[in-house]
Amino acid sequence: MSDNSKVIATEKGQLVKPTCWRDLPAPTMTREEIEQQYFANSRLFLPAVLRIPLASTLSFLSGFTLGAAHGGKMSGLQFRAEHAHKLPATTTGWYLYHKSKNYYAAKGAVRNGIRTGMRVSLWTTSMFAIEQMFDSYRGTADLLNTVTSFVTVGGWFSLWNRFSLPATARTAKFALIGGLIYGGLQDILGALRGRRIGYVEWVKDRLGKQSAEHPKGQ
Repeated sequence: MSDNSKVIATEKGQLVKPTCWRDLPAPTMTREEIEQQYFANSRLFLPAVLRIPLASTLSFLSGFTLGAAHGGKMSGLQFRAEHAHKLPATTTGWYLYHKSKNYYAAKGAVRNGIRTGMRVSLWTTSMFAIEQMFDSYRGTADLLNTVTSFVTVGGWFSLWNRFSLPATARTAKFALIGGLIYGGLQDILGALRGRRIGYVEWVKDRLGKQSAEHPKGQ
């Protein structure tokens, strides 16, 4: 880079070479405007540093709730089956029986809730992380990256659980549909807020070039 490219213009029109960062001109946007634009250009109006941890936390809580409900119910049924041959005959015995049953069910609910929550959180975090990776790689956040992340995680999920070929195809189908719906909703919300959508801009550029090459009236 030549020295001429490092000079700046002062208020009097003179060209001087900056010696430190204080000599550089002030930015045209305020900090608040930069933050607003940063959030507006992010998916769901949340930057990745906030969106991914939030999705991970919410998915863990959802998985924990479902897993705890299922685990508590199954543990209670298991306790009843294991003690069906020795049911109590007194009031005190029934009290201790139900107390032990509730403790056993609560223990199973917590254990299964944590296990299910971690699994759901892992797959959800992977999906959001892959989506963000493609956003950074392609330089745009749109439907294509969301579909790619859904299908990729769906393939890993099928491979991890050793699904059969029909089950894998069904999982890929659901992942594709989910990616289209979720990604489409994100693009609609982003477009309403003024965020540039990659494939929409590509279509506009193509239509603009065709209009320039074939103007009306010719």
